[in-house]
This record gives sequence, structure tokens and C-alpha cells, in this order.
Amino acid sequence: MSVKRESRLRRARRARFKMRELGAVRLSVHRSNQHIYAQLISGEGDKVLASASTLDKELREGATSNVDAASKVGALIAERGKAAGVTKVAFDRSGYKYHGRVKALADAARDGGLEF
Repeated sequence: MSVKRESRLRRARRARFKMRELGAVRLSVHRSNQHIYAQLISGEGDKVLASASTLDKELREGATSNVDAASKVGALIAERGKAAGVTKVAFDRSGYKYHGRVKALADAARDGGLEF
């Protein structure tokens, strides 16, 4: 495993430990070169309450690896989260910088009604 990936996972582990301690529902983000994924995970960490990604049928058309696609995923996860009865979440950026696609997803989720 590369040093860069190990460092990212170490940062993610530290943040997740604190979120688990607080028992907060977390909005977890994963990004790859081609896609971006978001999940709402229960406070105990045992259940996925809602998920959205650029692999969803309604988001597949067009580019899937840019800021616009990430914004659409953020709006979709907010909509699905509210349908599942979730409004307050902790943002788990998985060790990624709060920048670019991760920031676009977070901003869209906030605009959609999730509080964090």
C-alpha cells in the first residue's frame, strides 16, 4: 500500500473513531478517479440508511468524475436521507481533502437539507 493511501486511511480512522464515540449518523464519501459515492451510515456503524453514487441510473448520463456530478450525488443523498428520516449527520470525508468534488458533494447535501 502506498504511503499516500496509508496516510489517508489513518486520517479517516481517526475521524471515524470520534464519530463512533459520539454515536452520530455519518455521511461517508468515497471517491475514485471515475466515480464518487456517498452513504448514510447509522450511529452504531452497522446499517446503511441511504446511498447514492454516480453509478445510479439517473446520474449515469454525462460525466461522472467532475464537480457537477458530485453536486448531483450530494443532492440525491440529501433527498434519500430525508426520506429515511435523517437530518443531522457527521461528515466523514474519508481522509480526503475538503476540496473539489468532496466539497461540492458536501455543499449540495447541505443545500438539500442535511445538517452538519
